Amino acid sequence: MTIVSNNARRPPPQSVIQGGLGNASVMALDDIVSAAWLWRLWGRLGWNDILQRYRRSLLGPLWLTASMAVMVIALGTLYAELFKVPVDKLLPYLSVGLIVWALISSFLTEAGTLFTGSESYIKQIRLPYSVYVYRSCWSKLIIFAHNIIIYFGVLLYFEIWPGAIAILALPGLLLVLLNGALMSLCIGMVSARFRDIPQLIGSFVQIVFFVTPIFWTPDLLKGRTFVLDINPFYHLLEIVRGPLLGTIPSIGNYFAVTLVTFLNAFIAGAIFIRFRARISYWV
Repeated sequence: MTIVSNNARRPPPQSVIQGGLGNASVMALDDIVSAAWLWRLWGRLGWNDILQRYRRSLLGPLWLTASMAVMVIALGTLYAELFKVPVDKLLPYLSVGLIVWALISSFLTEAGTLFTGSESYIKQIRLPYSVYVYRSCWSKLIIFAHNIIIYFGVLLYFEIWPGAIAILALPGLLLVLLNGALMSLCIGMVSARFRDIPQLIGSFVQIVFFVTPIFWTPDLLKGRTFVLDINPFYHLLEIVRGPLLGTIPSIGNYFAVTLVTFLNAFIAGAIFIRFRARISYWV
């Protein structure tokens, strides 16, 4: 006869039954914090990604700046003629727009391989998954730092100075990086499970590029600005481009970015908490 103790017969506390989600939240938060302390690791990995891409090339990472400069000059002179806009007005606008857009679009297009591209690390070394998010953000910030040299060159050539307003570009850049990290985390996890997502994201980015005022100005819409109001990428772009060109972004821009940030944080957080433990199986 089997004897069952009173403790075994007693039902578990309600807090233990409903504690699964709470434990997952704590583990997800610990993953993010502990990964931040490993800044030497993901900093080195991010820089190594840049070196690997341009290994044995003559200019190295400066090819990033050279290719972007050629694109800015070519598109700037072309669209200045097409839109009948002075080059000294369109070229600074276009240069900053392309530089910031390159940062935003890189988060989207490269997020699909955030975890699948680090399969060897994930399966061999136990690291916080957020390390790969920090690594991605750091490498993209390095590329942005290379490209921003073009902006200063344009300022010197056209003798433009945005003034102290340019300082507002720093918090705008931080918000872009934060949203980029959240989008990368979300897309990276979904892409690890469904491998068709990167192709869909690539097509989506191409469409967004043309409907976002990068090489054309909002005044060309002639009153149909509602197209921009519902475009979150325009607001992310404007909170960095505006200050760099000497104009203060509108309250609507900051409100839209704040709303998008909270939405991204909610979606990415929910997915990360719920499916974090499955990443190693999906990759």
